Amino acid sequence: MEERRYLTFALTKGRLASRTLELLEQIGITCREMKDKNSRKLVFVNEELKLKFFLAKGPDVPTYVEYGAADIGVTGKDELLEEGRRVYEVLDLGFGKCRMCVCGPAKARELLLHHEMIRVATKYPVIAKDYFYNEKYQTVDIIKLNGSVELGPIVGLADVIVDIVETGSTLRENGLEVLEEICPLSARMIVNQVSMQMETERIKEIILRLREKLS
Repeated sequence: MEERRYLTFALTKGRLASRTLELLEQIGITCREMKDKNSRKLVFVNEELKLKFFLAKGPDVPTYVEYGAADIGVTGKDELLEEGRRVYEVLDLGFGKCRMCVCGPAKARELLLHHEMIRVATKYPVIAKDYFYNEKYQTVDIIKLNGSVELGPIVGLADVIVDIVETGSTLRENGLEVLEEICPLSARMIVNQVSMQMETERIKEIILRLREKLS
């Protein structure tokens, strides 16, 4: 009898990984090794269930899944939109909820209404470009930043920003506000396209059990 292969999960480091592991535990999927906070391991294994887990930065999770280094991944919808990887998005896990928004000082609202040429600072140039070019039909100059994009309008680098908004407190503290909402975001489960064909039963069973827990 052929031995079952491992199913590998790529989880986004931090809160998303913690919430995902809590959810998986509710359907009987555990990994004791991952509870050891002092462990230096990069890959964690549950031999009994033939599962492997590793942690990665959010933008890298879709890459690991597309290329088959992981069968299943959990990351934010923002990373899926920005990275544009060829994966199956199979489940909205319902946590990590926030919004992708256009933000700026109140006076910038006029620039958005009149479709003027503006500068947009963002960590998400693909999402920003798609929104302004394909939904608003507005020509913009997109400036990619890696740090605190809220600085953009404050120091005069940009007119508005495109960024994730959870509570909006950072915006308010810096004299900025949400001007337009692009889309809602949350944690999503994704699956490698080949894995879905090769391990259909095992993967679909996990999805089904998670869906029952979430409903």
